[in-house]
Amino acid sequence: MRLENKVAIITGAASGFGEGMAKRFAEEGARVVVADLNAKGAERVAEEIGPNAMWTQTDVSLRSEFDEMIYAAKSAFGRIDIMVNNAGFTHRNGDMLGVDEETFDLITAVNMKAIYHAALAVVPIMDRQGGGVILTTASTAGLRPRPGLTWYNASKGWAITATKSMAVELAPKNIRVNCLCPVAGETGMLEKFMGADTPEIRERFRASIPLGRFSTPLDIANAALWLASDEAAFITGVALEVDGGRCI
Repeated sequence: MRLENKVAIITGAASGFGEGMAKRFAEEGARVVVADLNAKGAERVAEEIGPNAMWTQTDVSLRSEFDEMIYAAKSAFGRIDIMVNNAGFTHRNGDMLGVDEETFDLITAVNMKAIYHAALAVVPIMDRQGGGVILTTASTAGLRPRPGLTWYNASKGWAITATKSMAVELAPKNIRVNCLCPVAGETGMLEKFMGADTPEIRERFRASIPLGRFSTPLDIANAALWLASDEAAFITGVALEVDGGRCI
């Protein structure tokens, strides 16, 4: 039970990587806050986990909703030990000049500004508790960008840099800050990453991964579990590639 007596908030937890993390963390003893804009999905995941989970409908781009999520978590479980910034958004793979301003603003709000909101909300709480863990889902796109996802790539590069800077600044408070860099996986955003979902495009993407497959929610959840646990007590400022060798 590597997360026994820990409380974890996971955003974007109604599906995909976030759902995988929520269920895996609960298996290891954590009490989990399943947060997502998709209320139905969040409720489903929390119900499947059981009494050690609660759900909130949260738009992480808005500070007011972030604060409501934190209040709900504290009211239900009394503390916050782990904050997982997993919610993400992307534009469709294509010409960088074809991305409209509304989409660009949403990418920066969800992939970047939400990390700022999270820090303002949880760092004082973790400081009072004597420490904590902040974990962000970044992407291989922030390490090895390719044409077609330029603005998404840039947002994930920002997340990686923010992770490293936060790690150094928060280390004296015993708050560890790391991020995951998954390769494309079977999530709701896969079609946008590829531009279109055809067997040919899938095979082209798969061929770029040395281990020969897409990532799975369990792959990402297991990596997140380790970084969130005391087994990684001396690990901070890391952008961990969970990518089957894609970034080599």
